[in-house]
Amino acid sequence: MRLVLTSQHADGSGVFAFLSSASTGLQLRSICRTIMRSSEVSVAATWKGFLTFGLISIPIELTPAARSERISFNQIHSVCHTRLKQPLFCPTCDKFVDRSEIEKGYEYEKDQYLLFSKEELEEIEPESARTMEILSFVKLEEIDPVYFDASYYAKPGEAGVKAYNLLLDAMKKTGYAGIAKVTMHSRENIVIIRARQTGFTLHTMFYQNEIRQAAEAAPNKSEVKKEEAQLAMQLIESLAAPFAPEQYRDTYQMELEKLIEAKAKGQKLTVVPHADLAPVVDLMAALKESLKSKDAPKKTLLRAVPDKIEKKSRKAG
Repeated sequence: MRLVLTSQHADGSGVFAFLSSASTGLQLRSICRTIMRSSEVSVAATWKGFLTFGLISIPIELTPAARSERISFNQIHSVCHTRLKQPLFCPTCDKFVDRSEIEKGYEYEKDQYLLFSKEELEEIEPESARTMEILSFVKLEEIDPVYFDASYYAKPGEAGVKAYNLLLDAMKKTGYAGIAKVTMHSRENIVIIRARQTGFTLHTMFYQNEIRQAAEAAPNKSEVKKEEAQLAMQLIESLAAPFAPEQYRDTYQMELEKLIEAKAKGQKLTVVPHADLAPVVDLMAALKESLKSKDAPKKTLLRAVPDKIEKKSRKAG
């Protein structure tokens, strides 16, 4: 048996590991840890250009501040267990096409396309493809987080360190964030530039017309009793704590690692069944019970129980 593990990142890069049935659990755990640590590898700049405010220009480069880390599976032919490929096929020429023969086309009518070269598309790029001009300064609390999209770190070029630190210090002292525009990934993005202790963090934002109206997701109004509101606030206060991102883990990815390891060793995991939930009818009773049970030991979120496998394997030996 041969397994292929893939850690796919948001930028399309990935880490691949090929495992044989002889791979040990230690090797598998080491590979999985390597996959999850792959975000520590240096990332190429997404955009390079100048950040400007007034007559001051600062050479900077943007790199992704975050990217998803996950184990993904390849598509395998169930008959021969070969990894499937998706080649580009031209039905007119009745042949597979190399990527060097591809160009971009816009369908203006059914099966009718306007063709565009790379040079034509580059010619119409706005100034924000090379220069990120700060258009205004705003208070960060004025911006609804629903507008935030992707995050980037902005690092200065050697010639712009002094001006970078000047702007950074001024923005930290005034409490303002900058609004600018930058073109990347075939899109002109509106961005918010935030001053942090370690430097500037930039967030691309959705445009107004891309935000769904809140009314579309708003629930129907219902009467809330004063006692229910008080208990709900009490429950919230009892669960309040400083934000500590390090305490959160992707338990699904952890379970995938266990499943892969067990599969490679020819074992089967024992799974804890999911709890059945139903809408609460008596809110008061549920709130009171929640307050009573908040200090009780929490059930593990992990659904797999590999310890039983280890015991079985020892007995079998």
